[in-house]
Amino acid sequence: MALQETMKALSNPVRREILMMLKTGAQPAGDIAQHFELSQATISAHLSLLKHADLIREQKYKNYIYYELNLSVFEEATLWLKGFTNEK
Repeated sequence: MALQETMKALSNPVRREILMMLKTGAQPAGDIAQHFELSQATISAHLSLLKHADLIREQKYKNYIYYELNLSVFEEATLWLKGFTNEK
């Protein structure tokens, strides 16, 4: 996915908090939504944008949708950002 989509997804604090929650492993959408005082539709929109930016992946299991991080996109963004430093 384009870096522009990644940065757009990371620009929102709610989406960043969702990503931090997923650092511990895959979580169902309902558990993610319970963490926030936002509507289910709003959380769904945030998850959709993160998925569109390829920062997260979803897996369906029975009646649940689990979300997990896609670390390869984070690695790409990190490499791009490191290009602004003298680090090798």
